[in-house]
Amino acid sequence: MTYIRTHLKREIVIDSIITIHYFEYMKDFVFHGESHDFWEMLYVDKGSVLVRSGEDTVRLEAGDIIFHQPCEFHAIRSVGSSSPNLVAISFTTQSPAIDFFRKKSCTLTMEERTLISHVISTARETLSTPMHLPSVEQIQLRADAPFGSEQLILLYLELFLITLQRNHNNRENLTDSKSVAPLSDTNDAGKSGRINEVIEYMQFHICEPLTISKICDALSISRSALQSLFHSEKNCGVMEYFNDLKIQRARDIIRDGSMNFTEIAYFLSYSSLQYFSKQFKNATGMSPSEYASSVKGISNSLKRPEDYGITPPR
Repeated sequence: MTYIRTHLKREIVIDSIITIHYFEYMKDFVFHGESHDFWEMLYVDKGSVLVRSGEDTVRLEAGDIIFHQPCEFHAIRSVGSSSPNLVAISFTTQSPAIDFFRKKSCTLTMEERTLISHVISTARETLSTPMHLPSVEQIQLRADAPFGSEQLILLYLELFLITLQRNHNNRENLTDSKSVAPLSDTNDAGKSGRINEVIEYMQFHICEPLTISKICDALSISRSALQSLFHSEKNCGVMEYFNDLKIQRARDIIRDGSMNFTEIAYFLSYSSLQYFSKQFKNATGMSPSEYASSVKGISNSLKRPEDYGITPPR
């Protein structure tokens, strides 16, 4: 008996993954923008952000997603009272069906959010590079990753994109209903704009051992001008402000309970646990363990899974 083989069409094929990130930003986070020659999707897991996409600007709330096509300029600014948690995945594909996602933004269903959660959870066990650092521009794979985990990332992402196209083919695009005024350039004028640029750079490198020299070199500003800027605008020194950002991030992580104190010290690039504890107590008046004890009861009573990760399916 002769069997006739039927080749099934693959509508969307992901050729490669550039980056997979899960960011937990501060509520005053600003990213002034970039463009690159690959696709990127940005999902808001918590909080609210303004996203500039080409010439358009749209406000995204928790559960919303937006796609940036290759070579499209995009920028982000957090808005609202809560710190945003964002998923950013960039990839390459030659599939014609991907054209559906040009200028596309929408609100995800629970089914679609679950698929995003599968991508993130599989990436956590597959990648050796940290997912929380914006400066990571190329992922690296773990030598001990579970069998098939690399392929699962591709399959989950392809399934997500196919599901999204099927579910939202006839739905309204958020860029038609939630468009807002463009991000104001006046915020970048004068001293205010300059210090926002420096703070953005600090936030981007919050987990690194940043120095004044590195800031000056990266932003083309003299040491004296930088110090004068912070004393006049923030009433403190440059590194004092950066250290305060680190301590605030440490407090957030302690409340989250996702790391122990040694891991936090390493995560934020402190030279030792003892030095981290000393800096923490100088800033807060409590040791890390005392601070953890003071918020433990509140954290246990208020913490919900959706506050710190992808909203679980019901």
